[in-house]
Amino acid sequence: MLVASTMGATAFQRGLGAMHALAHPLGALYDAHHGTLNAVLMPYVLQANRSVIEARLARLGRYLGLKDAGFEGFMDWLLALRSQIGIPGDLAALGIDDTQAALIGKMAAADPSAGTNPIPFSAGEYQALFLRALSGNLEASE
Repeated sequence: MLVASTMGATAFQRGLGAMHALAHPLGALYDAHHGTLNAVLMPYVLQANRSVIEARLARLGRYLGLKDAGFEGFMDWLLALRSQIGIPGDLAALGIDDTQAALIGKMAAADPSAGTNPIPFSAGEYQALFLRALSGNLEASE
């Protein structure tokens, strides 16, 4: 049972990456709901990881039967779904502010889930990703 439990936990953590690495400190510092944080963060993290996940999201778009099955089409579908079910478009709508941005970046970079992100991000890159999600800026990071 212990081995099976460990295998399950390992599988559960696979691929959670930057989304959970940011959601963990935000939940701890702002007492925000973990699932809602993940739903808000998802498009920002997908955009940040675009260069390495674009083909996978295009495949997912085809499975979903999207007319535009590319990255942009999938993002449009995701944003529409998020809006349809009442998920806020940015972290500010959850009462989160930028006063602890540097700490959030450091905590996210140190979070165990960060190791499963397809692109390794530094604390500064996590901070920038957090600030984009806070302001609702879905533009690609430079």
